[in-house]
Amino acid sequence: MSRRPRHSVGEHDHEPQRGLPQPLPPGETLLWQGAPDWRVLARRAFHVRKFALYFAVLMAWRVASTLADGGGATEALTALLWPLPLAALALGFIVLLAWLVSRTSLYTLTDRRVVMRVGVVLTVTFNLPLRRIEAAHLVERADGSGDIALQLDPEDRIGLLHLWPHARPWQLARPQPTLRALAQVRPVARLLGEALDQSLQAGQRNQPAPVVSAMPGERQQPAHVQGLRHAA
Repeated sequence: MSRRPRHSVGEHDHEPQRGLPQPLPPGETLLWQGAPDWRVLARRAFHVRKFALYFAVLMAWRVASTLADGGGATEALTALLWPLPLAALALGFIVLLAWLVSRTSLYTLTDRRVVMRVGVVLTVTFNLPLRRIEAAHLVERADGSGDIALQLDPEDRIGLLHLWPHARPWQLARPQPTLRALAQVRPVARLLGEALDQSLQAGQRNQPAPVVSAMPGERQQPAHVQGLRHAA
């Protein structure tokens, strides 16, 4: 007697449209969907390289200290028995967390809004109308990856704990929702710029045209992005 194959049901399989709590209304156009790249997220948001360097320095110090105290190679290797597994566990947890965040996140851009479906344990969906976005801040790195932070109208506030890690670093007073760790950020920035310009021309926004600037601590890219410009 044959058994019917079991099909696993994903957490978001119930969505009427992928990444959206409801189907797009008539007249609204889907422009782009994407998610953070877990490798970029691990490096940039969770600083896995810095933690790896920390553990490397810690273990080098233990080896040097053991040798300085007169111990031999065997004693030096024995001194690594507990910090080495601890380092592997910590770095593995960071990588796993980055993968989970990437797997459970989805960014959606339409000609009217930005939708962020985020949350590893508890899923939260943020609808950000383009007319409520004051400015967009772009950082593009040498490998083409980057972030786009959205500066909202002062009346619109989202708690940092609800956004993290999808938030612009060090913006505590006015947290900025951020499309984090995009593998190729330039095409998304172009689409967002065009959508913001069109919403401005259509009279959906009363703010000045958005400005894209480099985030603190990042090298500003000189290339021009249509619809968005780098601030001096």
